[in-house]
Amino acid sequence: MLSIISNTFFHLKCSSRGLLLWLLFAALARPALAQDPSLPTRRSGLERAPLQTTQLSIIRPGDTAKVFSLQNLADLVFANHPIVKQAALLSDEARSQVLQARGGFDPKLGSDFYRKQFGGIDYYNNWGNELKIPLWPGGIDLKASYDRNVGTYVNPESRTPVNGLAGVGLSVPIGAGLLIDARRSTLRQAKAMQNAAEADRVKQINEVWLQAVKDYWTWYYSVQQAALIQEGVALADRRFQGTARRAQIGDQAPIDSVEAQITVQDRQVQAAQLDVDLLNARLVLSNHLWTKDGQPAELPTYAVPQSPALDTISRAELQRLTDFAAAQHPTLRKLEAKISQLGIEERYRREMLKPKVNVSGVLLSQGDFYRSEMPAYYNFGMDNYKVGVDFSFPLFLRAERGKLQYTRIQVKETTLERQQSQRTIVTRVNSVYNTLRAYEQQLALQAQTIANQRLLLQAELQKFELGESTIFLINARETKLIDLRIKQESLRASYEKSRAELYYYAGTRSVDATR
Repeated sequence: MLSIISNTFFHLKCSSRGLLLWLLFAALARPALAQDPSLPTRRSGLERAPLQTTQLSIIRPGDTAKVFSLQNLADLVFANHPIVKQAALLSDEARSQVLQARGGFDPKLGSDFYRKQFGGIDYYNNWGNELKIPLWPGGIDLKASYDRNVGTYVNPESRTPVNGLAGVGLSVPIGAGLLIDARRSTLRQAKAMQNAAEADRVKQINEVWLQAVKDYWTWYYSVQQAALIQEGVALADRRFQGTARRAQIGDQAPIDSVEAQITVQDRQVQAAQLDVDLLNARLVLSNHLWTKDGQPAELPTYAVPQSPALDTISRAELQRLTDFAAAQHPTLRKLEAKISQLGIEERYRREMLKPKVNVSGVLLSQGDFYRSEMPAYYNFGMDNYKVGVDFSFPLFLRAERGKLQYTRIQVKETTLERQQSQRTIVTRVNSVYNTLRAYEQQLALQAQTIANQRLLLQAELQKFELGESTIFLINARETKLIDLRIKQESLRASYEKSRAELYYYAGTRSVDATR
């Protein structure tokens, strides 16, 4: 009997200690409940606040939001971006080089006059005029001249009649320079480099577009991430309000409201940081936006990105991109233009191995040949002419052979570079395609994981209503769901970036543009 009384007293003592500890803990916990956000005021007839809330539905733009699509971005970038405009100057620059090379075939008019008068003696009075017209075939120069060399001490071989001598003739290279000369080589090389300039233009525009697309999907991810966290803040705050009300009516432990409040505050900190990230992402995307007048533009705050299409790239599309990359990639086109240019240079260097033999002939007539009373033997004819032959040939041809050898080496180097570049490009296209396929599988698994996590959260909420779970577990389930949704949006953004890379590495763009 004494043992029973003793045990009963011991249990009562322990119970009283437990009650005192619980009251002390509740008193210490109440100041935390007064922190921001504060508990709702108690009123009579306070109903139980629901804990079952909307579980992170798909984010959709509101009625006041305006979708800034990828095509809108393309229209602005291709029309107004300074780098795109700068790239267009590459083609103009190449055309200016061709125009400069055509200058080697421009007619040239020259004139010189020299006179010496001393001591009442007219030493010489020399006046020379020449019109040279280069002709494309054969490196021929057509010449027309008028010379008047008179005076007491003029060289007899240069002396002309008082009315001067007119001449019409040709200069023809029958050795080196007959098939191709420096003028024709320069012009052909300039034309070949037009293709290289066009390839550079396309490559620069593709690089600008790739960066713009990546920044666009980074902005999309920031928008989705911020929206998910904001919705998480709203869910946590609603749960905190409900928990606090239940604690006030004695239906729930007060410490649970502290747990709920910590979750609210933690998500608010995340939301504040993500708001900064979203602002920065919008600024980075705005770097690609320009007006028609060349003034920088900013993305409106009410603009929202489009939803990713997530349409798969078929094998047929991959084959088309691979074929295009192997034949039309800007890098390959530039190398082909360089090979063509070096081929012209090699042909010219082979031509320079020949002896230089220039033959010239001029038909002569007295300066006033247009007069009808002039004798026929002073007019143009086979009896009035000047002819000349110019010959030169280096005995060892070391300079010419060295230049030819160097050019041939450059041709081989560029050909090998093109072979390696072609394989690298095709491999990179297939590599990015494999990355896309991996993202597709990850997105499918991620969708299933999210669905399962929703079920876990739903079950945890139901268990909490039955008193078999805690706020901590609910917050953990919900945080995990938010993290999974954020990861899903990250995968979607990465998928779209990889899609843009696929088209970029194939040498084209993911959005069609005729500019």
